[in-house]
Amino acid sequence: MKTVFPTTYSTLCPLALASLIAEKYHLTAVRCTFLLRGVGDTYLVETSGDRFVCRIYRSSHRSLPQIQEEVTLLLALKAANVAVSYPITDTAGETIQQLPAAEGIRGMVLFSYAPGRSVKPLNGNQLKSLGREMARFHNVSATIAWGNSRWHFDTDTTLFKPLQLLAPFFSGDPESYACLQELARRANHRLSQLDASNCPTGYCHFDFLPKNIHFDGDAVTLFDFDFTGYGWVVNDLAVFWQHLAIEVFTRRMDEKAAKEAFATLLGGYREHRSLSADELAAVPYLALGFWLFYMGFHTTHDQFYAQLETAHLKVITGFLKHIADTYWQKEGF
Repeated sequence: MKTVFPTTYSTLCPLALASLIAEKYHLTAVRCTFLLRGVGDTYLVETSGDRFVCRIYRSSHRSLPQIQEEVTLLLALKAANVAVSYPITDTAGETIQQLPAAEGIRGMVLFSYAPGRSVKPLNGNQLKSLGREMARFHNVSATIAWGNSRWHFDTDTTLFKPLQLLAPFFSGDPESYACLQELARRANHRLSQLDASNCPTGYCHFDFLPKNIHFDGDAVTLFDFDFTGYGWVVNDLAVFWQHLAIEVFTRRMDEKAAKEAFATLLGGYREHRSLSADELAAVPYLALGFWLFYMGFHTTHDQFYAQLETAHLKVITGFLKHIADTYWQKEGF
């Protein structure tokens, strides 16, 4: 009797996936190409007349309830005509397939293709379009009750728990670790001073970076909700704000241009959703939580260990200290 050697991470065959997708979704002339290995595996699926994206989840990264919660959110967004890449339903009415891989069951979802491409830097019309669509997303996400399977973004999950996970990786650089601890303490103190009732909660994308946003001209489509969780929806604005701060830090953009870009984004956002002074004050402090959350996540999966090398962590710590020194007192650009 043949057995499969114990496996932690397999790569599913594109040809086999093409056959499965053709059968399950009643598609013809299906071609499947491996695109990206990340938190999950991403494949481009093409037919004679259409394109899709296939995501193969890792059971060590995403449970079935977590995938279901993501799918539920995306279907609600699609129903509200928010421009997102959404799950495709198969001929049996299912949106999630469960595939028997070498390491165990892996979830699969076929998504609509986000037209266009990633753009950087965004022009004024694109920034306004993105702001509008983020607000429309939040108008829907704020009405959906948290399903309890995805993350709840708060100071514990974005500041203090990640720091506990990161401690062993800073053993050779205790000074940088102490710096992050102090930054987390300061951010927590400032965020605790804000009136939480002025900071609406809902599902957040939590990764609104140019790589997860496609533009076809000025028309925007949001995708890759793999890290979606629940918390203050202003987290999503903070994620894009810190992207602009990186562009300034690396001298790809000057501060005046970054300030104008963020103001344009907010202008589009306010066409569909209001923003409180407390939300705007939170933005540069939430940026620290964005970074620590992902740094903490990297400690839990060996494929990201390269990003936990001492030299890399020192660079990130330097950037986060720069954010605090430059933007916290004036609370933004």
